[in-house]
Amino acid sequence: MYPDLSYLLHALIGTNPDNGFSIIKTFGLFLALSFLVSAYFLSIELKRKEKEGVLSKISIEETTGGIPYPEFIMNGILGFILGFKLLYILQNYSEFSKNAESVLLSSKGSLFGGILVSIAFVGYSIYSKRLSISKPKETKKTWILPSQKLGDITMMAAISGIAGAKFFALFEDPAALFQDPIGQLLSGSGLAIYGGLIGGFLGVYWYIRKLGIPLVQMMDSVAISLIMGYAVGRIGCQLSGDGDWGIVNTLAKPNWFIFPDWMWSYSYPHNVVNDGVTIDGCTWKYCKQLSPGVYPTPFYETIMGFIIAIILWVLRKRLKVAGMLFFVYMILNGMERFWIEKIRVNPKFDLGFVKWSQAEIIAVLVFITGIIGLLVLYQKNKKTNLSD
Repeated sequence: MYPDLSYLLHALIGTNPDNGFSIIKTFGLFLALSFLVSAYFLSIELKRKEKEGVLSKISIEETTGGIPYPEFIMNGILGFILGFKLLYILQNYSEFSKNAESVLLSSKGSLFGGILVSIAFVGYSIYSKRLSISKPKETKKTWILPSQKLGDITMMAAISGIAGAKFFALFEDPAALFQDPIGQLLSGSGLAIYGGLIGGFLGVYWYIRKLGIPLVQMMDSVAISLIMGYAVGRIGCQLSGDGDWGIVNTLAKPNWFIFPDWMWSYSYPHNVVNDGVTIDGCTWKYCKQLSPGVYPTPFYETIMGFIIAIILWVLRKRLKVAGMLFFVYMILNGMERFWIEKIRVNPKFDLGFVKWSQAEIIAVLVFITGIIGLLVLYQKNKKTNLSD
């Protein structure tokens, strides 16, 4: 397994692990990649709908001239945070390389570095805006295509998605939150994928409604990007061994299973959560592996995610009723997650008649919503055709 980049480089070129490259965590790297991949496929769909005339230009207000105090304040805050952490990291690199999270998610930093970089950021902002500042303040409407707001939409999805993922993860284990509320809130681990999807949806919904982009068309546009981001994110779970694996696989590998053994049962050596038994002779930071092996569920979810993405890609031009593609995505996503939960490690909630995990409950609700959505759109479209 590759908990960080140093372990991946060890496997590729033989360099020693736990070096300077250990600050790049595999899970975080693929989380970032998942947002980039999602943005790429969203861009494809938005531009296609714009070309077909389904999405038209939207009006936004732009303010020019005057002194942009909010921008200067934000740049000052950003500069302070960067300088506060960066100078401390440069002065204490050995501490940072051993445990980057404990440095980044703490009050440790350099006050001098924060003030210096903050002044530099504000100074540069004033210099770059010097011509605009000299002009009177003016607000006017500008017409742009929805795809031109892709960067802002992606950023909103990332922020609200991560916040939602963290909230739902804490809800799964409230005892840990009460024992260490600050540590749990600031920890980079523990993210619930459904929380991320719900949080991201709510954040993007608020933003596109503010912009005036049609919700139903946007829902169809994000269907493929959501499942592609999901699939790529699960690669990070698999490679890092973040604890998001399956239950112990006690079944013997059947004769029909022609794939490698690790796809049936995997021990996740050098997993990032350091769970399991110690690997003989290992002297590195991450020296644990599971025994016995478990179902590699992140790998299964990656494969199923790509299959769902292919299905949606094929259907995206065939389903003519706006909204149907998104509801098909909900049905397929709900089915995939419900059944994978049967072999995953997750806390169960006793509902009286059945014990389900949080993800199973949400998966059923997502599946039912998808079915209802398809039926409502079908009936609505049928009545429209009859009236015509």
